[in-house]
Order: sequence, then C-alpha cells, then structure tokens
Amino acid sequence: MKITPVILSGGCGSRLWPVSRQLNPKQFIDFFGENSLFQQTALRLKNATNFNAPIVVCNNEHRFTVAEELKKINIATKSIILEPTAKNTAPAIAAAALDIIASDPKNDLMLVMPCDHIIKDSTAFLSAVKNATLAAQKDFLITFGSAATKAETGYGYIKKGTKLTDFNDIFKVEKFIEKPDVKSAQSFVDSGKYLWNCGIFLFRASTYLEKLQKYNGEIFVNVIAAHNKAVRDLDFIRLDAVEFEKCPNISIDYAIMEKSAQVVVSKLNLDWSDIGSWQAIAENAPKDQNNNSLIGDCFALDSKNCYINSRDKLVAVIGAQNLIVLALRDAVLIVDKNKTQDVKKMFEILQAQNREECKYHAKMLRPWGSFEIIQNDGEFKIKKITVKPKASISLQMHNHRCEHWVVIGGTAHVTCGAKEFVLTQDQSTYIPLGKKHRLENKGRIPLEIIEVQTGSYLGEDDIIRFSDIYGR
Repeated sequence: MKITPVILSGGCGSRLWPVSRQLNPKQFIDFFGENSLFQQTALRLKNATNFNAPIVVCNNEHRFTVAEELKKINIATKSIILEPTAKNTAPAIAAAALDIIASDPKNDLMLVMPCDHIIKDSTAFLSAVKNATLAAQKDFLITFGSAATKAETGYGYIKKGTKLTDFNDIFKVEKFIEKPDVKSAQSFVDSGKYLWNCGIFLFRASTYLEKLQKYNGEIFVNVIAAHNKAVRDLDFIRLDAVEFEKCPNISIDYAIMEKSAQVVVSKLNLDWSDIGSWQAIAENAPKDQNNNSLIGDCFALDSKNCYINSRDKLVAVIGAQNLIVLALRDAVLIVDKNKTQDVKKMFEILQAQNREECKYHAKMLRPWGSFEIIQNDGEFKIKKITVKPKASISLQMHNHRCEHWVVIGGTAHVTCGAKEFVLTQDQSTYIPLGKKHRLENKGRIPLEIIEVQTGSYLGEDDIIRFSDIYGR
C-alpha cells in the first residue's frame, strides 16, 4: 500500500520574527545555507519507494510561494489545497484525507508532516515510517516522538505507556503534555518515560475521518461540505470559504489524539528539532571556536555563545554573551538566548501597532517575480521591481498613489490607460493616480525597474485588479 505525504504549511512563525513574517513565514526561509525548511520536508521523501506525490495544505496567500518552492526542487504534487482561513491542523488534515479517498479509497495511508522541522537522517526517518506502516494498516493512529534529551519548554511531550508486542518501538500513549515549565520538563527527561511530540502522524485517511466524525462531528461535516464545494483554480484546490469557516479552530491533538484509544506513539531514533525559536536555529547553526555563529557580514570581538545574522548590513558585536542578533534592512532584533520564546510577545505588540514589518519583508516574492522596498518614509516609497521573462503584473489601478517607472534592465511593455508602448534601459514613464496600467516582460531576460510611489497612502493593499493571469 502506497503512502501519500501530506505537508502542512500553515502559520506565520512569529517566534522567528523578523526573518519570518506573515506573507513569507519561516517554512520558506533558507536558514542554514541550503534549501528552505519546506523544501527539506518535501525532499525527505522525493526518492523513496512506496510514496505517492505529496499533498500540500496551505493558505491562499502562500499558494504561489509553495508552487515556486516545489518547482525549484522538481517535485510535482498530487494537490495543493488552499485553506480560506486558518483553522489549525484538524480541519486541514481532514481536507487532505478527503482528497486521498476521492482518488484511491483502497490506498489511503497518509503521512502528515509539518513543514518546519529539521530531520538530518532521512534514511532513519523512512525506516521509522516503514516500521509503523503495519500498525497504521491495522487502524492505529500513530504519532511520532523523539527522545527528550533536555528540558525543552517549547515542545509538547508524550508519556509512553506499555509497548505493543506486535510492533517494534511502538507504545500506547499514556498522556499528552503541552509545553511544560522547566521543572516539569526536567523531570520528564530524568524519568526516561517521555518523548518529544514531533507532530508527525501516520494513519489511514478513512480511520482519521471515522474518528473525527466520532469525536468532532462539526469539523467532519463542515470539511466535507467545503471539499464538495471546492473549486479548482490553476493548480490549486480552493476549499469553500463559507463552509470551512464553520469549522472549529482546533488541532489534531485536541480533536482526536487525546481522545482515541487507538492512538499509539512510534519512537524516532534520530535527531529531530522543531525550528520554533531562534534558540533552535542557533543550536543547529555552525559555530566557531568561541561558540559563535556568524552569518552574513558579521564580526564578533570578545564575545561568546552568540548567534549573529546580518542579511543586509555590516554588524559588529563586542563583549556580548548568549545573544541572538538579527539585522535586516527594515528591522533589528536583539534577544537573550534564554528569552527567545518571548519573541512572539514582541511580534504581537508590533502587530497591534499595525506595523508592516510583521506582514511584509523588504523583498517580497510574487508569481511574476519580486519587488524590494529600498526606502519608505511615509510620503514616498522606492521599490526595485523584477519581472520574470514572459511574466506580467495584473492590469490594475490605485486610488491613492501615482507611480514613476525607470527601466534599469531588460525591456518593458507598458499599458497605461488606452496607450501601449515599449521602454528600454534608462527610459521612464509616469502612471497617474486612478489610471489602469500593466507592466509586462515579453523578453528572455529579467526586467528590472525602479518604481517611485507618491500619494496619500502607499500601502500594498491599494490595488484594484481588473485582470490577472495568476487568478488573484
């Protein structure tokens, strides 16, 4: 029986702000000089036997990023399911389970994986999944746990019960514990009876839906309705927003795993890390002789145990210990390593102030290319815009701003009102407020322009689209 991987790509990773933001969260970030966390998750099973093409469940705003990330590593999906609103893991997994059963009800094993974990030994991981497959075929709901080696307060824990005699390294679950305090976490480690809850699951789609109907019928009914009314849009499946909104916001742990007697835990005998904080990033980063991690244009003098990451500018640190220092073009974070869980609190404070730095990066990816904010002082904004070959922005207009475009590379095909014309390097044009316009790259090399915006409001949401090849 083949297994369908289900990659859950939700959340904004607020504990990893300012690198992780709502429109480009942590799973799409390259933290370690290699593939993003999302790509690492997808690649974990790329060449494995007995696996179908993966299903990805993500929100609408990330759909093109997901598609582009998979394209870069040459992985085709079975489906990319779009959640109209975030409702936690139980409804998301239910939508994937329905998609699997609709395709092949007899081969309905599903391996559910978050997309923001580090698993360095893919061979050992695949071995653990294979070991647990027989139990999943017997209608057990399997969660995976990793040995708790330190008193980590940011993880959930699973207390192992009796060992199942018919399977290797699979135990009944005696108890789930969510993010304990330091004293309790240390006692769990000392006892040797607890595993870190990895949030990875293996079961039959039909078994999951059966238990969901039993323990949380509201999700069961509404996800079925949302899936039945789903619309295909390009390569995406859009769940019906009205029906999906009726689902309770609840995780699989609370909805099913803590209630069913068929839940068991399979031990992962490998290094596993949930990249949920800057402390976790620091632990996995390469270090020098002073236990410092210096990434980007960084220098440290008389400093120890620091993680310093500059993505835009020179950063020099002197006489510091146990600090996390993040320097981006538009934001700087300095935090004690023992306080990294509190980054989420700072994110929430800034979000309450409606700071754009919580939502957008200075550089943002779009299906047609990217734009990078060079300067924004409230009265004007300067961007560098890159349009990929054969790509185009939407036909659009703005109610509050006008724009000046200067071509610095490539050839621009411009629509402005009733006029259509071509601009080459060093040529420019003006887009008045309220005028319909489009920027196209019909060439074979990237088109690069500098855009200067002026007006009473320069927010990214001041866009009225009239037509768009990307379905936005």
